[in-house]
Amino acid sequence: MSYIPSLQKKYKEEVVPALMKEFGYKSVMQVPKLQKIVVNQGLGDAIADKKLIDISITEVSNITGQKAVSTMSKKDISNFKLRKDMPIGLKVTLRRDRMYEFLDRLISVSLPRIRDFKGVNYKFDGRGNYTLGVTEQIIFPEIDIDKVHKIKGMEVCFVTTAVSDEEGYALLREFGLPFKNIKR
Repeated sequence: MSYIPSLQKKYKEEVVPALMKEFGYKSVMQVPKLQKIVVNQGLGDAIADKKLIDISITEVSNITGQKAVSTMSKKDISNFKLRKDMPIGLKVTLRRDRMYEFLDRLISVSLPRIRDFKGVNYKFDGRGNYTLGVTEQIIFPEIDIDKVHKIKGMEVCFVTTAVSDEEGYALLREFGLPFKNIKR
């Protein structure tokens, strides 16, 4: 038997029945699911310091368990000393097992390590996708604080098949993402 991540098992056994009951879906195929998680980091300082990209790629690759790729600038902007095709950020797209493993580590280990943590904000994009801003990469246990070159933030974007924000919120809430109490 092959390995199945615990959150994937939880999705099939607990999340799907809960969402079917909450939204009255007739088929399992109507239940929204997590398609991918995209972790990205903008590095505007990389224009001056070329080593910053390599250091950040190593850090984000350690956090996610998958190699990060650098993103390039699309055009010249003279005010920022930016030329076309200069590396100014990086991203990683996680799917399937790596996605569930990363989400599990994020919920159970990394988010509780944030100082004065009271839950994550409710900010969906109108189509059921959620973006979480992380202010410091040192909340992840994979990062050795002594070797950190510079504290940087990153965005973690959860892309779902949900058609509305309510469905996306319910899906991520069932996975265990600690939202602040929202009043609607």
